[in-house]
Amino acid sequence: MMHKRLKQAHILVFCVLLLLGGDIGYVFSQALPSSIAAPYGMTGSDLLRMSQEGKHNEVALLAPEVLRKNPQDLDAYIAYAWSMNALKEYTKARDIAQGGYAKFNDARLAQALGEALYYLGENAAALSNFQEYLAKFPEGNKVASTYYLCGELFVRMGKFNHADIAFSTALQYNPSNARWWERLGWVREKTSRYLAALKAYEQAISLNPSLQDAQSGRMRMLAKIKD
Repeated sequence: MMHKRLKQAHILVFCVLLLLGGDIGYVFSQALPSSIAAPYGMTGSDLLRMSQEGKHNEVALLAPEVLRKNPQDLDAYIAYAWSMNALKEYTKARDIAQGGYAKFNDARLAQALGEALYYLGENAAALSNFQEYLAKFPEGNKVASTYYLCGELFVRMGKFNHADIAFSTALQYNPSNARWWERLGWVREKTSRYLAALKAYEQAISLNPSLQDAQSGRMRMLAKIKD
């Protein structure tokens, strides 16, 4: 029954898309209400799965109704906050995560709050929330991106050795991210670790040869090492 009603909700969204010429951004920002009736029996665990599958617009529409029916649904808060961050609705993500954290004191909501605060420029508070998440969920599904964002926070703070450690740890979880390798090369370059920086830049290029920042970094390091 739940899957049937969810399918009906999908059909409703698709019909609106057709009427508006397929402009997805317009549909979700203008045409639809802030929430729709959630399929019978849907819970936060369903929303969390959907968020992890990248169905963030659907979570944004369904979560308010799920939480209205059950304000104690922790997973619904987590999914809602994570999806708002994914949709770059950082102020809303912050508010949802703060409200959920006040109820449940759950480190996954601390992570969501930290991510929102990172993009809102609140560096110290973001880092504190990230550290709480990493301490409680060292193998959580947000670990790689959280370490990466910690690295960017350390860059903002001018702590390049700390950033090196954070980026390196993020890459242990996600070694195929070329952009992260490029950022690792850059922070190593900032601390005059030119050979280590060259290796990071070359790894980035091997994963994405069109990454211009890595190409430029490699040329700089070759010149430094040659000197």
